[in-house]
Amino acid sequence: MSGGQSGDTNSNGFRDRIDAGQRLAEALGERDVDADIVLAIPRGGLPLGREVADALGLPLDIIVASKIGAPGNPEYAIGAVASDGSAWLDDEAIERVGASDDYLEREREREAENAREKAETYRGERDEPDLAGKTVLIVDDGVATGSTAIAAVRLAREKGAERVVVAVPVGPPSTVDDLEAEADEVVCPRVTSAFRGVGQFYENFEQVTDEEAMAYLSDET
Repeated sequence: MSGGQSGDTNSNGFRDRIDAGQRLAEALGERDVDADIVLAIPRGGLPLGREVADALGLPLDIIVASKIGAPGNPEYAIGAVASDGSAWLDDEAIERVGASDDYLEREREREAENAREKAETYRGERDEPDLAGKTVLIVDDGVATGSTAIAAVRLAREKGAERVVVAVPVGPPSTVDDLEAEADEVVCPRVTSAFRGVGQFYENFEQVTDEEAMAYLSDET
């Protein structure tokens, strides 16, 4: 189940990702969410993931999925692919933009490679975490279509996770509903139909660099 709904975009926003992470950690604490590991979706999810992991006393790692953009409009997600090549496709969006099977396969392969390379870059010499039988907490800085988060949930299950919880500070009702159909639990303190994009809920939503993201992962901030 998600958090309360609100239609006011001018209140209950976040100063930055650190603030959002702290408030997300509070919401998780209030819900008594019990997990074994926090998996942040890079790059934007890592500042929040660090705050959540520290607050809950859990290890932090990453789970990588890359969105598949529409033909001619790469920012419009029509699906996402995880670092193991598994994909989630939004059939309605694909039909709406007229993406061909050839285009989808080509983009799936390309984005899977991007996701693999990002996972390798961020982890360096560290081994991939063993998720078998674990409860994993997937964290991101917000959801719009939810495609990346859904791909991450499916990847965690493929890796043997017994229970998957998704925690995001903000998202629209339809996307939270989609996530609740995929994950065992969704914690989203700000569910609002007045949603144009994740960035509208942040005073500071500057892009997180790879260097900053890796510092959060190695706890060198």
